[in-house]
Amino acid sequence: VPPAPPFRQLPVTEIAQLIRDPYAVYARRVLGLRKLNPLRPEPDAALRGQTLHSIVEHLLKTGPGPDLGAAELRTRLLRITAEVLEEQVPWPSARAFWQARIERIADQVVRDELARLSEGRPQVIENRGAVSLNGMDFRLIAKPDRIDLLNDGRVMIYDYKSGKPPSDKQMAHFDKQLMLEAAMARRGGFSELGPVEVAGIRYIRLGGEGRTEPRDYSEQMEAESWDGFVRLIGHYLSGQAGFVAMRAPELLSYAGDYDHLARYGEWVLTEKAQPRKVGDHG
Repeated sequence: VPPAPPFRQLPVTEIAQLIRDPYAVYARRVLGLRKLNPLRPEPDAALRGQTLHSIVEHLLKTGPGPDLGAAELRTRLLRITAEVLEEQVPWPSARAFWQARIERIADQVVRDELARLSEGRPQVIENRGAVSLNGMDFRLIAKPDRIDLLNDGRVMIYDYKSGKPPSDKQMAHFDKQLMLEAAMARRGGFSELGPVEVAGIRYIRLGGEGRTEPRDYSEQMEAESWDGFVRLIGHYLSGQAGFVAMRAPELLSYAGDYDHLARYGEWVLTEKAQPRKVGDHG
């Protein structure tokens, strides 16, 4: 009897980590280990990203259209920002700072949003989707920030970023999220859409100058990313690949939640991994 696969589904947001730090995925998804919340919560980067995402999600759910005036949309954005911050961020200084952040980029965000609404309408907003892999007991799941159905019947895949979005080079090798979401959309992974053609992928920055940044995309690039992903998952499900700690960290200063379990500090990144089956202490 073949061994059971280590996991039967993964979110698309963890594929980059499966490439860079497989042990972290093993610790979370196979061993079920989670980092404890701090005893004293702070308004950290994770909360900032979550809050900014919530603001734009609330804005889209008010149903703005391309004919809405820029001034009205800006007023609506800032009103929703204040409401979400009041509800979700119990630190006055953080509320003031994040409100000012949105006010600073509001004009750019509004201009880009009206341009997006003239191209199509948001169809998937933080809704879950899934695609099963043929011949494998595995599903890739996703909860995209936003997928717009364009006027020509194709879709545009969007992701909101409170920090710096990945470059084309980073996306080609590691950050596969948006390319895989495009492949899922093509395969009918989102019930609101059915199988659709993909026009492109873009990041919407909720920091910096608030600009919308397109990334390189073609159907061939999408197909190559999907095929590579299927091969990667196949290796892990079959046991051909081991869950190596920090296989390809982006920075030498990278610190993961599971480094102490991987006993990092007793070895260095230049040492070659020695594969062993779990429980084999010989």
